[in-house]
Amino acid sequence: MKYSFIIPVYNRPDEVAELLQSLSRQTFRDFDVHVVEDGSDVPCREVCDHFANRLDIHYYMKENGGPGAARNYGAERAAGDYFIVLDSDVVLPSTYLSAIENALSETPCDAFGGPDRAHPDFTPVQKAISYSMTSFFTTGGIRGGKQKLDKFYPRSFNMGVRRDLWQQLGGFRQMRFGEDIDFSYRLCEAGARCRLFPEAWVWHKRRTDFRKFFRQVRNSGIARINLKLLHPGSMKFVHKLPALFTLGCIGLLIFFVTGLVLAIMGLSTLTAEGCNMGLIVVYFGCFLMLASLLPLLLYSLLIFIDSSIRNRSIYVGFLSIPASFIQLLGYGTGFLSAFWKRLVLKRRDEGFDSNELLYK
Repeated sequence: MKYSFIIPVYNRPDEVAELLQSLSRQTFRDFDVHVVEDGSDVPCREVCDHFANRLDIHYYMKENGGPGAARNYGAERAAGDYFIVLDSDVVLPSTYLSAIENALSETPCDAFGGPDRAHPDFTPVQKAISYSMTSFFTTGGIRGGKQKLDKFYPRSFNMGVRRDLWQQLGGFRQMRFGEDIDFSYRLCEAGARCRLFPEAWVWHKRRTDFRKFFRQVRNSGIARINLKLLHPGSMKFVHKLPALFTLGCIGLLIFFVTGLVLAIMGLSTLTAEGCNMGLIVVYFGCFLMLASLLPLLLYSLLIFIDSSIRNRSIYVGFLSIPASFIQLLGYGTGFLSAFWKRLVLKRRDEGFDSNELLYK
């Protein structure tokens, strides 16, 4: 067997059905599929049984232990030369595995990954979230399918690893979040050749609403501090940008509130005797308010124009504004919170040494 797909799932039978449907349409057929049910309340066994005549599929049920443990469970039972890890919320084009086979023939490597895209049928919110996670103006484009500001590291939504290398490293660590980046770092530290295969892309649904998306990116910000502790030197400037953006927004908010207070105070002193001084205070307060809003308005306009063009939708462009702010502020607040607790107060929490596991 050349490839073994490993898919952890938690209460998402509908997503698994779409993923398995796309796997059944692959033009390259030398693969099997291992679906690991991680203690779900809503299992997908019937969905997997439905595809038993179209796929070489293996279904397992285990106690809940988080996505990393579920991937390891599937890997222990898989026998492919390469393990391909997918999230349950992705869908593959029919040429996905053929693209990997061709890329490995041209440029052999130990581990690989591909980018993600928004499907035309995704909801406007999903498209906006996808934009915020892949745009140069939000993440520096490091998740958008090109090696721009940082070295490429495979991510668990679309990751391939040689079987013997996986076994050598022991798979994923028991981490609450950030376990896939940790695994990628360990691959590189072990001397593995990690490559980006641009043609091996997937449609990635990500989150379906902004509340869940905020929680996801906040966890990513927390994970970045934990990864810094596990892998000294791994943090790059691009990883700090959301925290700097968050601090900048806090500073602009302070300026805005200060300007508002000054404007109100100036208006309250507008009397016949002190009219000129009151007007000066009002004008200065209004200036501070405008100066604090202008950078955010210009940034929002940039996001709106770029996303509207990329998605060919003004509505998605509009939704990309809150999605981008949520992405940056969510990651930034998680980063700053973990920085304060882990590096300043030296606490051992925030998902690093915790048994509490959270699906992303």
